Amino acid sequence: MRKISILWVGRTKEPFVREGIKKYTGLIKRFLSLEVIELKEEKGKDSERARLREAERILRKAPEYILLSEKGRLMNSLEFSEYLFSVDRAVMVIGGPFGVSKEVEQRAMDIISLSPMTMTHELARLVLLEQIYRAITIKKGMRYHH
Repeated sequence: MRKISILWVGRTKEPFVREGIKKYTGLIKRFLSLEVIELKEEKGKDSERARLREAERILRKAPEYILLSEKGRLMNSLEFSEYLFSVDRAVMVIGGPFGVSKEVEQRAMDIISLSPMTMTHELARLVLLEQIYRAITIKKGMRYHH
């Protein structure tokens, strides 16, 4: 694994999540190249329209990607580490508060899940970053993962 790109929709508003993202981003960047791309979040009550507009932005930035969704394939941290290090470059996508469009789901190279439980898109960012860091420590035999 040389580079990971994460695309997510919307800004991180919760201060505790921002702090966690900052922590894990710093830890990860000690070991590999990490790029975080924030895409504009659509406002309004029409969730389908929001998903379609956000899909245009996602597909423009990432022609090939791994989608994170509670409907995706589950794996434990050891399996995730192996999965992550089986590719030279990973592009991962986290949708916005309304999720993603069917087209974004269908075009994904793979769909994986952080948990079968639904969580906010902001919290999913932090959980993903922690799991990426955990994957690195597993691969390097560090004491973080017990």
